[in-house]
Amino acid sequence: MESFFVRFKNVLVLVAVLLAQTIGLAIQVRRPIESGAPDGKSVTLVRYWFVSTVTPLERFFLGFGHTVRGGWSNYAYLRGVRQQNAQLQQEIARLRLEQAEMAEDAIQGHRLQALLAFQQHYVATTVAAQVIGTSGSDLSRVLYIDKGSADGLKPDQAVITPDGIVGKLRDVFPHTAQVLQINDQTSGAGVLLATTRIRGILKGSTTGRIQIMNLTPDSRIKPGEQVLTSGGDQVFPRGLNVGTIESIAPDPDHQPYTLIVVRPAANLFQLEEVLVITGTQPELTAQAKKDLAAGAATAEEKAEAARVAAAEAAAKSAAQIVADRLPSLHDDSAPETDPTKAAADAKTAVPGGVVPHPLPTLHPDRYSPGATPSAASLTPGAANGPVNSQPATTHPPAPEKTPESAEPQSESQPR
Repeated sequence: MESFFVRFKNVLVLVAVLLAQTIGLAIQVRRPIESGAPDGKSVTLVRYWFVSTVTPLERFFLGFGHTVRGGWSNYAYLRGVRQQNAQLQQEIARLRLEQAEMAEDAIQGHRLQALLAFQQHYVATTVAAQVIGTSGSDLSRVLYIDKGSADGLKPDQAVITPDGIVGKLRDVFPHTAQVLQINDQTSGAGVLLATTRIRGILKGSTTGRIQIMNLTPDSRIKPGEQVLTSGGDQVFPRGLNVGTIESIAPDPDHQPYTLIVVRPAANLFQLEEVLVITGTQPELTAQAKKDLAAGAATAEEKAEAARVAAAEAAAKSAAQIVADRLPSLHDDSAPETDPTKAAADAKTAVPGGVVPHPLPTLHPDRYSPGATPSAASLTPGAANGPVNSQPATTHPPAPEKTPESAEPQSESQPR
């Protein structure tokens, strides 16, 4: 061994010097990122070489682990597939009803946006990526994904999940990229409160919580209100779910502002797959427009059925009001009869061309003439006695006497 080092001493020293020189240059020299980054961002050669070397190994071990876990998970999940399928069918039915209810509002919103010349950007294309590593530090919330510039990724592209936003791309390499999560202390995003329509800036913290800062106190802001992206940061499209308000408290460092803590909708601590938004467009996709039209048709059918039901209810209510206000039109003691049968009986009982006599009143004393005494028989201040409602009998006038009829009477008188 000694003879080897003695024999190749000069060569080994030269190799060591060249290696040290190469490492020193790699530490000092910075290489621009291939995909291009804002503000001329670059990384050192050592970091670039290390990431390029470690990424394939990490991807291999991660894929092997997922294969082993996936085999067991598939066996376990197959036992509950039937129940889960039934639940998903119920959820689909519920979501279809909600879509039908909101379709009309969505169409109205699009009309108003067209009137106001509002430019809305919708998610057009996404790239699915798998999380292969983390920063491993509590002060830095960074993820590594297995897609890079070769897959069309660029810095500052939004990263989301079906539940909500995750963060944005920071450094992009050929086959991997770094994701800066929204709960990192250096991240930020423009947000909008869904109910009160108040705008704010979402910031991360050293504790991993996300919070909205520098908002003036407002009594309308309540815990549980949904928080959406506002689209003003030019990173996240407008309307993506961020989370819900967890707590509201005065900001001790920035009085008199309010500090709002937001609970993220996405599980930022157990991420396995994410979506990177690689393109947006100002209009909805053809499938989205088709779904919107179908929902609008369903909404119109439901609205028409509701109008018919409301008209029938109004007609019944009007008939009930008339029956309540005019009780004399309906005798409660009389048995209920079918109107159709009663009309048929009336047609058969009354011959054609003959006017039927009116029915007698239900209360003769109340409506018959003579029920009220005449004014001549009333005495002021005296109680009026009962009035005889029987009609008064009238006698015919006596015939006038003539001279012929008076003569026999005078003859019969004694002289």
